[in-house]
Amino acid sequence: MSVNLFKIKNSIDGQLVEPVSGKYLDNIEPATGQVYSLVPDSDGQDVEQAVAAASKAFAGWSKTAAVERSKILCRIADLIEKDADRLAKTECIDNGKPLSLARSLDIPRAAANFRFFGTAILHSHSETHVTDNLALNYTLRQPRGVVGLISPWNLPLYLITWKVAPAIAVGNTAIAKPSELTPMTA
Repeated sequence: MSVNLFKIKNSIDGQLVEPVSGKYLDNIEPATGQVYSLVPDSDGQDVEQAVAAASKAFAGWSKTAAVERSKILCRIADLIEKDADRLAKTECIDNGKPLSLARSLDIPRAAANFRFFGTAILHSHSETHVTDNLALNYTLRQPRGVVGLISPWNLPLYLITWKVAPAIAVGNTAIAKPSELTPMTA
C-alpha cells in the first residue's frame, strides 16, 4: 500500500513550488525512524530562481520605510506566537527534542528574534566622525542586497529566524536554506 506523504515545497517569489528537478529526499522522524514527509532535493536551478526573485523583491523592500518593515516583522512574531503549540509539536516530531523544550525555548525565541530586530531598526542610525579636523568619516546603515542564509538542524526555527529577521529588518532580501534534516518549521 502506497502512502501519500506531505511534500514540503520551496517558497520562491511568494509561491510554494516543486523543485525544478522534481526530486525529493525522505524526512525521517527521529523518534520512530519512519519517513513522515518529503523535502525538496533542490539544485542550482532552484537557487537561481530564488536569487532572481529575491533580487526583484529587493528593489521595493529596500525602500520600504523602517516603520513598515518593523510592523511586518512584529506581525510575523505575533503569528509565530499564535501558532506556538502547533510549531512546537512540529519541531518535536521533526527534531526529536522534548516538546517541553520546543515550547519553552525554540518557539518563543523564534518570535522574540523577529520582535527584537523588528523594533531595533526603529532605533538605528548612520554615524559621522571628524578625524583630526581633516576629514569626515561616515558609516551608512543601509540595505546591501540579497543574502544567503544556511541554518543547522539542532534549533531549526529558532536559528533560521536569528538569521532571517536581522537580514530583512534592515531592508535586505534573503534566501534561506534550512537543514534538510529538520525543515518543517522553517
